[in-house]
Amino acid sequence: MDPQTDGSNALQQRLTQLRDAWQQHKPDYTQRRDDLRRLRAAFKARIPAMTEAIAADFGHRSKHESVIADGMTVTGEIDHLLSHLRGWMRPERIGVGWRFWPARAQVRPLPVGVVGVISPWNYPVNLALVPLATAIAAGNHVMLKPSEHTPNSSAFLQSLLAEVFPADRVAVVQGDAGVASVFSGLPFDHLVFTGSTAIGRKVMAAAAQHLTPLTLELGGKSPALIAADYPLEGAAARLATGKWFNAGQTCIAPDYVLIDEGRIDALVAALRTQVQQRYGDFSDAGDYSRIINEGQYQRLQGYVDDARARGLQVLPLADIDVERSRRERLFPPTLILQPGDDATVMQDEIFGPILPIRSYRSLDEAIATINGRDRPLALYPFSHDKATVEKIVGQTLAGGVTVNDTLLHFAINGLPFGGIGASGMGAYHGKAGFDAMSKRLPVLWQTRRAGSDLLRPPYSKVARFIEMISR
Repeated sequence: MDPQTDGSNALQQRLTQLRDAWQQHKPDYTQRRDDLRRLRAAFKARIPAMTEAIAADFGHRSKHESVIADGMTVTGEIDHLLSHLRGWMRPERIGVGWRFWPARAQVRPLPVGVVGVISPWNYPVNLALVPLATAIAAGNHVMLKPSEHTPNSSAFLQSLLAEVFPADRVAVVQGDAGVASVFSGLPFDHLVFTGSTAIGRKVMAAAAQHLTPLTLELGGKSPALIAADYPLEGAAARLATGKWFNAGQTCIAPDYVLIDEGRIDALVAALRTQVQQRYGDFSDAGDYSRIINEGQYQRLQGYVDDARARGLQVLPLADIDVERSRRERLFPPTLILQPGDDATVMQDEIFGPILPIRSYRSLDEAIATINGRDRPLALYPFSHDKATVEKIVGQTLAGGVTVNDTLLHFAINGLPFGGIGASGMGAYHGKAGFDAMSKRLPVLWQTRRAGSDLLRPPYSKVARFIEMISR
């Protein structure tokens, strides 16, 4: 069937096929383990093909960044799932307390059925396969809708998954935004969406008609707050990695920087040095990724044009010929100094290599700036003073935090990854994802004789017992 002609009926038929197969044979431990092992082996063998597919979609993307972000991350997550799967599947014993003794209770993690996954374009393999593998570990079947903006990566995923899974266990649906809209309205047993906050609202509205449980991994403006005690050279190096990895097209990239008043010029100089050391004069730019498409390039250029129109200081950190920049979608690392909240670069998630920098006069002012916005997906406090870090973390709330670095909390398999408020809901990675895509079923076993047998009228006969258990 032509994926472009997939209508609502065709998608519903695919979902029904997956659900019927799941009902007939719910995956046990052996099947889940074998599925994950086969997925890992097939994926690892195809990593070179994966890097080529992603590079073709981006125009150019660093092979090494693809191996790190889309290759190693996926294999690492599958390894983590395999290591812990047996223990996570085991029922958890729950104490019932003396009032209900000798009854016993447990929580059983059970698969929910068919999990839908809508993945984005920025890390097109990672953000498709990690939730997919987690859903498989939890004993579910999966229906995946990869991004239409990365057709080569989507074709790679479809080929890979067809090799590993039968069609009634994992299905891949390709198509445009219209297909994605229909997809998000299907009656899944759980739906995972990764993308923008604006589209996340539409996905949530579509899923609401079936009360489909959601994991929404969105975005927002993730701040880096550099305290006065933190050395600028170290901060600049770690900000440069977080901001210019994948040319800033990362949902948890530092979106803006707050730095103590008086050190902004020194931070600019340190960031300029970092760019030169990492990318040279950009004559080759082999390690610097391109912007995914023309629309995204023009959106980023709009932020710069708006900042200049407002008289803000705009500092490209590389001298790239304008024609080459447009032709290759090679957007230079760019700083915008002291933008106000009215600047468009401070209103939307940037999702590109532009970094606004604002100064603050006191730590309380910086914290108030963060709290004056929607809760971010990530927060990056920089300080060697424990009390300062605790104050920042204690007085703000974000989806996740990396202290004195950027991005790395995402890569820790045991940490749940997810946003809050406008940056998302729910979490996955590791056990958090396994639990999210399972039904933690509470089960109570009553014994042949129990105190509850006495709990019936006339209550005068058991008044003393009722009084005792109600204390």
